[in-house]
Amino acid sequence: MSTTKVPRFKDEAEEARWWDKNRKQLDAEFAGQINEGKAKLRTRADLLQRLKRPTRAVTIRLSEADIALAKAQAEKKGLPYQTHIKSLLHEALRKAS
Repeated sequence: MSTTKVPRFKDEAEEARWWDKNRKQLDAEFAGQINEGKAKLRTRADLLQRLKRPTRAVTIRLSEADIALAKAQAEKKGLPYQTHIKSLLHEALRKAS
């Protein structure tokens, strides 16, 4: 099952209309991914446990271009850019192991 690409939106109203219009297709894709074992279902206990994991602040130097790109991507997803960068790093580290 193919994954629908979420487009860029000019405003929240356009985004809301797109999600509403594509709801059935997106639901079907999500259900297919669950059936194929591609989606990870988390329980409330799992999510609470993840929040309890210890974290440590670190400092890294990034280019202005990378920060700008991360900010733009994070804004599209409605995330703080540092959270977005943390998520990208986490996924890259998991894939590399």
